[in-house]
Amino acid sequence: MIFLNLLRESFLFAIHSLVVNKLRTILSLLGITIGIFAIISVLSVIDALENSIRTSIASLGDRMVYVQKWPWSMGSDYAWWEYMNRPQPKLEEMELLKKRSTRIEDIALTIEFRNTVVYKDNYAENTAIEGVTTDYQNVRNFEILQGRFFSEWESVSGRNMAVIGATLAEKLFQNTDPIGKVIKIGGRKTTIIGIIKKQGDDFFGFSMDNNIIIPITYAKQFVNIDSDDVGPTMWVKPMASISMEEFLDDLKGNMRNIRRLKPKEKDDFALNQTSIISNGFDQLFIIIDIAGIIIGGFSILVGGFGIANIMFVSVKEQTRIIGIQKALGAKKSFILQQFLYEASILSLLGGILGLLAVYLLVIVGREATGMNFTLSISNIILGLVTSVSIGVISGFAPAYTASRLNPVEAMSSV
Repeated sequence: MIFLNLLRESFLFAIHSLVVNKLRTILSLLGITIGIFAIISVLSVIDALENSIRTSIASLGDRMVYVQKWPWSMGSDYAWWEYMNRPQPKLEEMELLKKRSTRIEDIALTIEFRNTVVYKDNYAENTAIEGVTTDYQNVRNFEILQGRFFSEWESVSGRNMAVIGATLAEKLFQNTDPIGKVIKIGGRKTTIIGIIKKQGDDFFGFSMDNNIIIPITYAKQFVNIDSDDVGPTMWVKPMASISMEEFLDDLKGNMRNIRRLKPKEKDDFALNQTSIISNGFDQLFIIIDIAGIIIGGFSILVGGFGIANIMFVSVKEQTRIIGIQKALGAKKSFILQQFLYEASILSLLGGILGLLAVYLLVIVGREATGMNFTLSISNIILGLVTSVSIGVISGFAPAYTASRLNPVEAMSSV
């Protein structure tokens, strides 16, 4: 009980000191507030960017392998001269891979080109058109809002039909039902059989809302589907029971056999995964986190020095009071706690104000940009712990100095 009473008394002394010296308190708060605001705002922005990027990457599928001519790279040395003469993935290779591998759940080949799309008096220039095989609906994350996707037979026979994005449908057809309507792609009549549910742009600016999807065999009437210009890509999804390591070995072996590569010949294809992108961003975010902490750390350091300076002033002003307290029997620990509480409370208040400023920034940023900015619990805890820690560290030297004062000398000070 005696310890609790002493704790309570030292806490009340600290509160009284802060209330009485309002200007000093406000000036001390400012440094910590700016520091916590700098650190937590940077971390909140990074969290929002990271979440947006990871969501966009996840939409591609974390267990998807993309067989392509060019390997993906995230900043490392890129030997482009070794890849430029590689052949592009072909429709025939996809069919052979489907037959030979027992570990594939779904596989699709896609190409992309651009053309003008016309419906009566409405048109959309430079529209992205994807030529795909039927299983594209199983490997790509999208939902048919109205109508249907084309069948295997319709794909193989190259029927002139299309599935279009919701935004493009609104632009071309306005208030009419698009299903069954005939549009012209590069002058060729094409029947609409399905509408893709609106997705919105992801972090990389990609969206299917303005795209048109047609059977890849039908796409042969517009472009050479083996050309570098249309970027043929094989999307390969493994069975759920197969590990990615086992699947990649199987896929690599089958592709080498299909292309009849000799044992000593290098692969003339790339097996790309979203992990390449996510790992690259992991390194980037680590660097950004460190930079943000360093920038905010300098602000915190300045605030810490400010608190230490103010606390030394506080000790100087209260020297006679400290002497009287010690003469009445106050122990060193009581005096130490009294000033540590004052520094900690001061720093904590600065941290809370900094977090409130970040919260307002989050609200404004969310409304202005549409990004999902949030002030996470982990960042709130980090801000509070950091501010209290800075208060304890900055206030220890002044508090220790106060606790070591000689009561007779302290009471006789002017």
